[in-house]
Amino acid sequence: MPEILDLYDENRKLLGKTHVRGVPIKEGTFYLVADIWTITYDGYILIDKRHPSKPFGGMWECTGGAVTAGEDSVTGALRELKEELGIEAGKDELRLIDTCRCPNKFVDTYLLRKNIDVQALRLQKEEVTEARLVSFDELNKIYENNRLSISSGRFEEYRDILMECTRPK
Repeated sequence: MPEILDLYDENRKLLGKTHVRGVPIKEGTFYLVADIWTITYDGYILIDKRHPSKPFGGMWECTGGAVTAGEDSVTGALRELKEELGIEAGKDELRLIDTCRCPNKFVDTYLLRKNIDVQALRLQKEEVTEARLVSFDELNKIYENNRLSISSGRFEEYRDILMECTRPK
């Protein structure tokens, strides 16, 4: 079943129109994406590997995806966490760390502090092939080796926040 997305204008105002994901999007219209970086209380970052059939397949990423029609970005973020990895979280656990306008999409990036048992995750097989916890230094190496599916500008916008949050509490 295709994903139906709300469309926004360049100022992130809802247009009252929807879009079928995968169909080329009309210039000047945007959809919404929610990304979530999950960091454990002892300072490890959860990353997952994209399914090979997806764009940027085989690359590592934070959890995330398109926000479907009728959702706000927080609701979409929580849904993506549950669908892709089986992680349950509440709205009050997410902290918005970045919002950016990219070509044809707005991306809201959240931080979730939560202890994760990687062995207990339920991976959505068509989206994710592997998940693991890494240190900030390991994440940086993955990024520097072009194995992280995120634009350099976006990652560099909040790299310091991730580094700060990986210091054990």
